[in-house]
Amino acid sequence: MTCAGGTESAPRCPPATVTRERRTTLLTDDGVPIEARYEPSPTPGAEPSGTLALVLGHGFTGSLERPALRRVASAFRQRTAVITFSFRGHGRSGGRSTVGDREVLDLAAAVAWARRLGHRRVATVGFSMGGSVVIRQAALYGTGHGENEEIRPMQDVHHGGRTGRSQRRTAPAPGPAPGRAPDAAPGPAPDAAPDAVIAVSAPARWYYRGTAPMRRVHWAVTRPTGRLVSRYGLRTRIDPRGWGVDPLPPVAAAPLIAPTPLLIVHGDRDPYFPLDHPRMLASAADPSSTELWIEPGFGHAETAASPALLTRIADWAAAHT
Repeated sequence: MTCAGGTESAPRCPPATVTRERRTTLLTDDGVPIEARYEPSPTPGAEPSGTLALVLGHGFTGSLERPALRRVASAFRQRTAVITFSFRGHGRSGGRSTVGDREVLDLAAAVAWARRLGHRRVATVGFSMGGSVVIRQAALYGTGHGENEEIRPMQDVHHGGRTGRSQRRTAPAPGPAPGRAPDAAPGPAPDAAPDAVIAVSAPARWYYRGTAPMRRVHWAVTRPTGRLVSRYGLRTRIDPRGWGVDPLPPVAAAPLIAPTPLLIVHGDRDPYFPLDHPRMLASAADPSSTELWIEPGFGHAETAASPALLTRIADWAAAHT
């Protein structure tokens, strides 16, 4: 494990000056290899320390190389540096998908990589499942935790051959602490905290089955036949053991993000999650640091985002970091 090439792991490294595209394998704090790609700012002679980096989290069954995410990265790339990666169980990344739970560790590794590349300003942009991940990751790794907060340990759960302590939170931890997983960072990690968060087409709560597309998603995740279809038809490997204990839901994580700026973007034509989801997130979040955009005619996540919407998102990130 090294900072210079090959596999990039969590240990902190001196910031580097990187002005060319770069691919690497990141190692998460629970030992999962994550494929990642860095595309620098198009501004001639721009130093990473002076430019914003957007770290993109794709939706369920997406990956770094999927056309939809590449289109989004290309649009953002016209404005600023971009990091794309494949969540665990997707693309060429290792492990198995936990559908929004331990994916916070994948995102944390990508944000920390942006810092090591020299970026002082980093915003996370998540789509659908990735939207729930960026909200939860900011709450767990950010600086918005209050005082006198408690965690109640529930049980040990196994993930990918490793054992981690899972908690059901009555309130957030005052900061990441060793051994808390999946709903906590595995140690203080200020380099993994984002400076702004954008959640696009994100769910507010778990187990939603109110639309036909979400019923199909639940079939794919919970049924053996569905997981086979996901593995061989959609190239998505799902952990069959489930969560054990429910992770902190996005609606409970949203108020913990402040004072980090949060943008919630949702379409009025979203076939997966109706408008009560973004409205719940916005109502739960701190109004002084949160914006809600309900986009007319917009469908769902990265596949439906227009170039104009992506430009507005990039401009918002630049203005709020």
